[in-house]
Amino acid sequence: MYDVVLLTLGSADDGGAGCGTGGGCCGGASGPAGDECAETPRVPVLNCADALTAAGARVTTVTAHSDAEIDSVLARLDGPARPDGLDWPDEDAKTRLVVATASDGQLRAVMRRMVRRYAPPPSRRPADLAANRTLPDLPAIGILPLDPARGADQRDLAAQLGLPRDPAAVAAAVLGDRVRRLDLLRNDGGSVTLDGALLGGADEAGRPLAWRGRVEVDDTVLSNGDEPLLACAIGNAGGYAALSDVTLLAHADPADGLVEVAVAVPVTVRSRWRRSRVRLEVRRARGRATAVVPRDGEVPYLDDGVAGELGRKRSWWTEPGAWAVYPG
Repeated sequence: MYDVVLLTLGSADDGGAGCGTGGGCCGGASGPAGDECAETPRVPVLNCADALTAAGARVTTVTAHSDAEIDSVLARLDGPARPDGLDWPDEDAKTRLVVATASDGQLRAVMRRMVRRYAPPPSRRPADLAANRTLPDLPAIGILPLDPARGADQRDLAAQLGLPRDPAAVAAAVLGDRVRRLDLLRNDGGSVTLDGALLGGADEAGRPLAWRGRVEVDDTVLSNGDEPLLACAIGNAGGYAALSDVTLLAHADPADGLVEVAVAVPVTVRSRWRRSRVRLEVRRARGRATAVVPRDGEVPYLDDGVAGELGRKRSWWTEPGAWAVYPG
Protein backbone atom coordinates (compact mmCIF):
# COMPACT_ATOMS: atom_id res chain seq x y z
CA MET A 1 0.00 0.00 0.00
CA TYR A 2 1.07 3.58 -0.56
CA ASP A 3 2.45 6.28 1.69
CA VAL A 4 0.24 9.35 1.19
CA VAL A 5 1.13 12.90 2.17
CA LEU A 6 -1.85 15.21 2.66
CA LEU A 7 -0.52 18.75 2.20
CA THR A 8 -2.31 21.92 3.30
CA LEU A 9 -0.90 25.41 2.88
CA GLY A 10 -0.76 27.52 6.01
CA SER A 11 0.07 31.14 6.73
CA ALA A 12 3.55 32.60 6.37
CA ASP A 13 3.38 34.55 9.63
CA ASP A 14 6.32 32.62 11.06
CA GLY A 15 8.70 34.79 9.07
CA GLY A 16 9.41 32.23 6.35
CA ALA A 17 9.85 33.09 2.74
CA GLY A 18 6.22 32.33 2.00
CA CYS A 19 4.94 30.41 -0.99
CA GLY A 20 2.92 31.39 -3.97
CA THR A 21 2.39 35.04 -4.86
CA GLY A 22 0.69 37.84 -3.02
CA GLY A 23 -0.38 35.97 0.09
CA GLY A 24 2.28 33.58 1.29
CA CYS A 25 1.21 29.97 1.22
CA CYS A 26 -2.42 31.02 0.93
CA GLY A 27 -1.85 31.69 -2.76
CA GLY A 28 -3.04 35.27 -2.54
CA ALA A 29 -6.71 34.30 -2.58
CA SER A 30 -9.59 35.04 -0.29
CA GLY A 31 -13.31 34.42 -0.39
CA PRO A 32 -15.99 32.04 0.77
CA ALA A 33 -13.46 29.42 1.80
CA GLY A 34 -13.02 31.47 4.96
CA ASP A 35 -10.08 30.41 7.09
CA GLU A 36 -8.12 28.94 4.20
CA CYS A 37 -4.89 29.67 6.10
CA ALA A 38 -6.04 27.71 9.15
CA GLU A 39 -3.34 26.17 11.30
CA THR A 40 -5.37 23.08 12.19
CA PRO A 41 -6.55 20.60 9.53
CA ARG A 42 -9.93 21.40 8.03
CA VAL A 43 -12.74 18.84 8.21
CA PRO A 44 -12.32 17.70 4.57
CA VAL A 45 -8.64 17.02 5.26
CA LEU A 46 -9.45 14.93 8.32
CA ASN A 47 -12.15 13.02 6.43
CA CYS A 48 -9.81 12.33 3.53
CA ALA A 49 -7.10 11.14 5.91
CA ASP A 50 -9.58 8.80 7.60
CA ALA A 51 -10.66 7.37 4.23
CA LEU A 52 -7.06 6.82 3.18
CA THR A 53 -6.20 5.14 6.47
CA ALA A 54 -9.29 2.91 6.29
CA ALA A 55 -8.10 1.76 2.85
CA GLY A 56 -4.73 0.74 4.28
CA ALA A 57 -2.59 3.75 3.31
CA ARG A 58 0.03 5.22 5.62
CA VAL A 59 -1.00 8.87 5.91
CA THR A 60 0.99 11.92 6.93
CA THR A 61 -0.66 15.34 7.18
CA VAL A 62 1.55 18.40 6.69
CA THR A 63 0.75 22.11 6.93
CA ALA A 64 3.41 24.05 5.01
CA HIS A 65 4.14 27.67 5.95
CA SER A 66 6.88 28.38 3.41
CA ASP A 67 8.35 27.32 0.10
CA ALA A 68 11.03 25.41 1.99
CA GLU A 69 8.39 23.32 3.77
CA ILE A 70 6.64 22.59 0.48
CA ASP A 71 10.01 21.55 -0.97
CA SER A 72 10.53 19.16 1.95
CA VAL A 73 7.23 17.43 1.11
CA LEU A 74 8.04 17.27 -2.61
CA ALA A 75 11.40 15.64 -1.85
CA ARG A 76 9.45 12.54 -0.78
CA LEU A 77 8.43 12.12 -4.44
CA ASP A 78 12.05 11.85 -5.64
CA GLY A 79 13.20 8.77 -7.49
CA PRO A 80 16.56 7.00 -7.11
CA ALA A 81 19.73 9.04 -7.45
CA ARG A 82 20.78 9.64 -11.07
CA PRO A 83 24.34 9.60 -12.42
CA ASP A 84 23.88 13.23 -13.56
CA GLY A 85 22.89 14.35 -10.04
CA LEU A 86 19.53 15.79 -11.10
CA ASP A 87 16.47 15.58 -8.86
CA TRP A 88 13.98 13.40 -10.75
CA PRO A 89 10.47 12.12 -9.93
CA ASP A 90 9.99 8.51 -8.88
CA GLU A 91 8.33 6.73 -11.80
CA ASP A 92 7.05 4.00 -9.45
CA ALA A 93 5.11 6.54 -7.34
CA LYS A 94 5.86 4.87 -4.01
CA THR A 95 4.57 8.00 -2.27
CA ARG A 96 1.45 9.84 -3.38
CA LEU A 97 0.54 13.45 -2.74
CA VAL A 98 -2.83 15.07 -2.03
CA VAL A 99 -2.96 18.87 -2.08
CA ALA A 100 -5.83 20.42 -0.10
CA THR A 101 -6.71 23.65 -1.89
CA ALA A 102 -8.95 26.58 -1.03
CA SER A 103 -8.05 28.28 -4.32
CA ASP A 104 -6.34 27.61 -7.63
CA GLY A 105 -3.60 29.95 -6.44
CA GLN A 106 -2.71 27.49 -3.69
CA LEU A 107 -2.52 24.64 -6.18
CA ARG A 108 -0.31 26.78 -8.41
CA ALA A 109 2.00 27.52 -5.46
CA VAL A 110 2.67 23.79 -5.03
CA MET A 111 3.07 23.12 -8.75
CA ARG A 112 5.48 26.03 -9.09
CA ARG A 113 7.73 24.50 -6.43
CA MET A 114 7.46 21.10 -8.13
CA VAL A 115 8.61 22.63 -11.42
CA ARG A 116 11.52 24.37 -9.70
CA ARG A 117 12.55 21.07 -8.15
CA TYR A 118 12.46 18.88 -11.24
CA ALA A 119 13.15 21.21 -14.20
CA PRO A 120 16.85 20.84 -15.07
CA PRO A 121 18.85 23.95 -15.97
CA PRO A 122 19.44 24.35 -19.73
CA SER A 123 23.14 23.66 -19.26
CA ARG A 124 22.36 20.24 -17.75
CA ARG A 125 19.56 19.12 -20.05
CA PRO A 126 19.58 15.28 -19.95
CA ALA A 127 19.37 13.15 -23.08
CA ASP A 128 16.26 11.33 -21.82
CA LEU A 129 14.17 14.53 -21.69
CA ALA A 130 11.48 14.80 -24.38
CA ALA A 131 12.40 17.20 -27.19
CA ASN A 132 9.23 19.30 -26.71
CA ARG A 133 9.65 19.70 -22.95
CA THR A 134 11.90 21.46 -20.46
CA LEU A 135 10.99 19.16 -17.56
CA PRO A 136 10.10 15.49 -17.03
CA ASP A 137 6.68 14.03 -16.35
CA LEU A 138 5.79 15.50 -12.97
CA PRO A 139 4.27 13.22 -10.31
CA ALA A 140 0.49 12.94 -10.32
CA ILE A 141 -1.30 14.66 -7.46
CA GLY A 142 -4.68 14.36 -5.82
CA ILE A 143 -6.63 17.61 -5.45
CA LEU A 144 -8.88 17.99 -2.41
CA PRO A 145 -11.05 21.13 -2.79
CA LEU A 146 -11.79 22.74 0.57
CA ASP A 147 -14.73 24.80 -0.67
CA PRO A 148 -17.55 22.66 -2.12
CA ALA A 149 -19.41 25.75 -3.37
CA ARG A 150 -16.69 26.50 -5.92
CA GLY A 151 -17.58 23.34 -7.78
CA ALA A 152 -21.18 24.38 -8.40
CA ASP A 153 -20.46 27.18 -10.86
CA GLN A 154 -17.19 25.96 -12.40
CA ARG A 155 -15.11 28.54 -10.61
CA ASP A 156 -12.11 26.36 -9.82
CA LEU A 157 -9.89 24.11 -11.90
CA ALA A 158 -10.95 20.92 -10.12
CA ALA A 159 -14.54 21.57 -11.22
CA GLN A 160 -13.50 22.30 -14.80
CA LEU A 161 -11.59 19.01 -14.93
CA GLY A 162 -14.48 17.07 -13.40
CA LEU A 163 -12.35 15.86 -10.49
CA PRO A 164 -13.93 14.36 -7.36
CA ARG A 165 -14.64 16.79 -4.53
CA ASP A 166 -15.87 14.47 -1.78
CA PRO A 167 -12.96 13.55 0.54
CA ALA A 168 -13.67 9.83 0.34
CA ALA A 169 -13.83 9.97 -3.47
CA VAL A 170 -10.55 11.90 -3.57
CA ALA A 171 -8.96 9.23 -1.38
CA ALA A 172 -10.21 6.46 -3.68
CA ALA A 173 -8.86 8.27 -6.74
CA VAL A 174 -5.42 8.74 -5.19
CA LEU A 175 -5.18 5.04 -4.35
CA GLY A 176 -6.40 4.02 -7.81
CA ASP A 177 -4.48 3.30 -11.00
CA ARG A 178 -5.87 6.04 -13.27
CA VAL A 179 -3.79 9.13 -14.06
CA ARG A 180 -4.79 12.02 -16.32
CA ARG A 181 -1.93 14.03 -17.79
CA LEU A 182 -2.42 17.75 -18.45
CA ASP A 183 -0.54 20.57 -20.10
CA LEU A 184 1.33 23.15 -18.06
CA LEU A 185 2.16 26.73 -18.99
CA ARG A 186 5.57 27.97 -17.90
CA ASN A 187 6.58 31.62 -18.19
CA ASP A 188 9.80 33.59 -18.27
CA GLY A 189 8.93 35.16 -14.92
CA GLY A 190 9.72 31.85 -13.23
CA SER A 191 6.16 30.80 -12.48
CA VAL A 192 3.54 28.48 -13.97
CA THR A 193 -0.09 28.68 -15.04
CA LEU A 194 -2.50 25.76 -14.68
CA ASP A 195 -5.80 27.32 -15.77
CA GLY A 196 -5.13 30.69 -17.38
CA ALA A 197 -4.46 34.39 -17.07
CA LEU A 198 -6.61 37.46 -17.76
CA LEU A 199 -4.87 40.78 -18.45
CA GLY A 200 -6.68 44.09 -18.07
CA GLY A 201 -8.28 46.16 -15.34
CA ALA A 202 -11.68 47.65 -14.59
CA ASP A 203 -13.06 50.87 -13.12
CA GLU A 204 -15.13 51.15 -9.94
CA ALA A 205 -18.28 50.24 -11.86
CA GLY A 206 -16.66 47.07 -13.21
CA ARG A 207 -16.23 48.40 -16.77
CA PRO A 208 -13.05 47.25 -18.52
CA LEU A 209 -10.31 49.87 -18.87
CA ALA A 210 -8.49 50.18 -22.17
CA TRP A 211 -4.75 49.48 -22.40
CA ARG A 212 -2.30 48.87 -25.20
CA GLY A 213 0.09 46.01 -25.74
CA ARG A 214 1.60 43.79 -28.39
CA VAL A 215 0.14 40.27 -28.25
CA GLU A 216 1.44 37.43 -30.38
CA VAL A 217 0.90 33.68 -30.52
CA ASP A 218 3.67 31.81 -32.33
CA ASP A 219 3.86 33.79 -35.62
CA THR A 220 0.38 35.35 -35.35
CA VAL A 221 0.09 38.95 -34.13
CA LEU A 222 -3.26 39.61 -32.44
CA SER A 223 -2.40 43.21 -31.62
CA ASN A 224 0.63 45.26 -32.63
CA GLY A 225 0.33 47.54 -29.59
CA ASP A 226 -1.13 50.58 -31.36
CA GLU A 227 -4.82 49.97 -30.63
CA PRO A 228 -6.72 49.82 -27.34
CA LEU A 229 -7.43 46.46 -25.73
CA LEU A 230 -10.04 45.76 -23.09
CA ALA A 231 -8.77 42.31 -22.19
CA CYS A 232 -6.34 39.58 -23.11
CA ALA A 233 -7.11 36.01 -22.05
CA ILE A 234 -4.42 33.32 -22.03
CA GLY A 235 -6.06 29.94 -21.63
CA ASN A 236 -4.72 26.53 -20.81
CA ALA A 237 -8.17 25.61 -19.49
CA GLY A 238 -11.43 27.59 -19.56
CA GLY A 239 -11.45 29.60 -16.34
CA TYR A 240 -11.12 32.89 -18.20
CA ALA A 241 -13.18 31.93 -21.24
CA ALA A 242 -15.65 34.80 -20.85
CA LEU A 243 -15.59 38.49 -19.92
CA SER A 244 -19.06 39.51 -18.76
CA ASP A 245 -21.24 38.19 -21.60
CA VAL A 246 -18.45 38.13 -24.20
CA THR A 247 -16.83 34.82 -25.11
CA LEU A 248 -13.06 35.19 -25.23
CA LEU A 249 -11.72 31.63 -25.37
CA ALA A 250 -13.59 29.24 -27.63
CA HIS A 251 -11.52 26.05 -27.56
CA ALA A 252 -9.24 26.09 -24.49
CA ASP A 253 -8.26 22.48 -23.79
CA PRO A 254 -5.84 21.60 -20.95
CA ALA A 255 -4.61 18.47 -22.74
CA ASP A 256 -4.18 19.44 -26.40
CA GLY A 257 -0.61 20.76 -26.18
CA LEU A 258 -1.65 24.29 -27.19
CA VAL A 259 -2.41 27.60 -25.51
CA GLU A 260 -5.39 29.62 -26.72
CA VAL A 261 -5.11 33.42 -26.59
CA ALA A 262 -7.79 36.03 -27.22
CA VAL A 263 -7.86 39.83 -27.22
CA ALA A 264 -10.96 42.01 -26.96
CA VAL A 265 -10.70 45.15 -29.10
CA PRO A 266 -13.32 47.95 -29.02
CA VAL A 267 -14.24 48.91 -32.59
CA THR A 268 -16.35 51.93 -33.56
CA VAL A 269 -18.86 51.23 -36.35
CA ARG A 270 -21.30 53.58 -38.09
CA SER A 271 -24.79 52.73 -39.27
CA ARG A 272 -26.41 53.91 -42.48
CA TRP A 273 -27.82 56.84 -40.48
CA ARG A 274 -24.26 57.79 -39.50
CA ARG A 275 -24.83 56.87 -35.89
CA SER A 276 -21.78 55.39 -34.26
CA ARG A 277 -21.61 52.60 -31.72
CA VAL A 278 -18.84 50.53 -30.20
CA ARG A 279 -18.75 46.77 -30.57
CA LEU A 280 -16.23 44.34 -29.16
CA GLU A 281 -14.12 42.46 -31.66
CA VAL A 282 -12.54 39.25 -30.33
CA ARG A 283 -9.44 37.92 -32.06
CA ARG A 284 -8.16 34.45 -31.21
CA ALA A 285 -5.18 32.26 -31.99
CA ARG A 286 -3.78 28.95 -30.77
CA GLY A 287 -0.15 27.88 -30.60
CA ARG A 288 2.74 26.60 -28.53
CA ALA A 289 3.78 29.96 -27.06
CA THR A 290 2.53 33.50 -26.52
CA ALA A 291 4.06 36.84 -25.54
CA VAL A 292 2.53 40.09 -24.25
CA VAL A 293 4.39 43.41 -24.25
CA PRO A 294 2.55 46.24 -22.39
CA ARG A 295 2.88 49.69 -23.99
CA ASP A 296 1.31 51.92 -21.32
CA GLY A 297 2.98 51.05 -18.04
CA GLU A 298 1.74 48.28 -15.78
CA VAL A 299 -1.32 46.21 -16.69
CA PRO A 300 -3.31 44.46 -13.92
CA TYR A 301 -3.86 40.74 -14.36
CA LEU A 302 -5.13 37.60 -12.71
CA ASP A 303 -3.12 34.39 -13.12
CA ASP A 304 -4.85 31.30 -11.70
CA GLY A 305 -6.77 33.74 -9.51
CA VAL A 306 -3.67 35.50 -8.16
CA ALA A 307 -3.53 39.26 -8.83
CA GLY A 308 -0.46 41.05 -10.15
CA GLU A 309 0.73 43.77 -12.50
CA LEU A 310 2.65 43.28 -15.73
CA GLY A 311 5.05 46.06 -16.70
CA ARG A 312 7.34 44.35 -19.19
CA LYS A 313 7.30 41.55 -21.73
CA ARG A 314 6.07 38.21 -20.46
CA SER A 315 6.19 34.97 -22.43
CA TRP A 316 4.29 31.75 -21.75
CA TRP A 317 4.95 28.40 -23.39
CA THR A 318 3.24 25.02 -23.26
CA GLU A 319 4.72 21.93 -21.62
CA PRO A 320 2.48 19.18 -23.11
CA GLY A 321 1.33 16.59 -20.58
CA ALA A 322 3.80 17.81 -17.96
CA TRP A 323 1.62 17.47 -14.84
CA ALA A 324 -1.04 14.98 -13.85
CA VAL A 325 -3.98 14.40 -11.53
CA TYR A 326 -5.82 11.38 -10.19
CA PRO A 327 -9.21 11.67 -11.92
CA GLY A 328 -11.18 9.10 -9.98
